[in-house]
Amino acid sequence: MKAFGMKVIVYDPWVDGEVLREMGVRRVDLATLLSESDVVSIHCLLTPETRHMIGERELGMMKRTAVIVNTARGGIIDEKALYKALAEGRIKCAGLDVFEAEPLERDNPLLTLKNVVLTPHMAVQTADAVLRLLYNVGVQPR
Repeated sequence: MKAFGMKVIVYDPWVDGEVLREMGVRRVDLATLLSESDVVSIHCLLTPETRHMIGERELGMMKRTAVIVNTARGGIIDEKALYKALAEGRIKCAGLDVFEAEPLERDNPLLTLKNVVLTPHMAVQTADAVLRLLYNVGVQPR
């Protein structure tokens, strides 16, 4: 995001503050991140503590013009709360590559919305990304 000239703020209670300073980003609490951000991009593990970390309360803290992107794990966002926030226009839009139930069920109400982009948990599966992964694990593809 910094490459696009964006100011980056981070909610991550486990990363050392010096590392964040070296990266040129500012640590904030989750409420500040949600209320100040134009784009919220989620990059955390799904654990009992992070399951539904973004629910109705948290979505309500976001700007009406905000975008939320989740390429981490589906259970981090409460999909029912997200659907409601998107349908009511409380946030602008969402981009999701992960879902609470995968593969995405055909009757998932998110499929009915025009302000959400859904990909099938394969966004990283470009030819270049697969080749880099193979090289990183020592496989030399033909």
